[in-house]
Amino acid sequence: QVQLVESGGGSVQPGGSLRLSCAASGTIFKINSMGWYRQAPGRQRELVAAITSDGNTNYADSVKGRFTISRDNAENTVYLQMNSLKPEDTAVYRCKSWIITATMRSNDYWGQGTQVTVSS
Repeated sequence: QVQLVESGGGSVQPGGSLRLSCAASGTIFKINSMGWYRQAPGRQRELVAAITSDGNTNYADSVKGRFTISRDNAENTVYLQMNSLKPEDTAVYRCKSWIITATMRSNDYWGQGTQVTVSS
């Protein structure tokens, strides 16, 4: 069984920073890619940032220059550093990972989600 455990969410004032972490555990052979999605009330779920095992990244236009995604392959962990936070960044953030297990099975896995609230 593969599990994703998220941490780092919370409340912050506009202009502040938060760092989200997502650690994958289980019978993992390789993590092809990991990313962060978010969903706010009244909005569809959107991709915030993603990173592949070789370091290629993809960001939503709304967070470019403010958010940075990174990984620690040895620990099967992905991070999202969020700077210059705005009220419109308020959402539930969920980690997603495309994982190949030790038995060569490929699947997408999701974390439970962590709340990020930006308000004055």
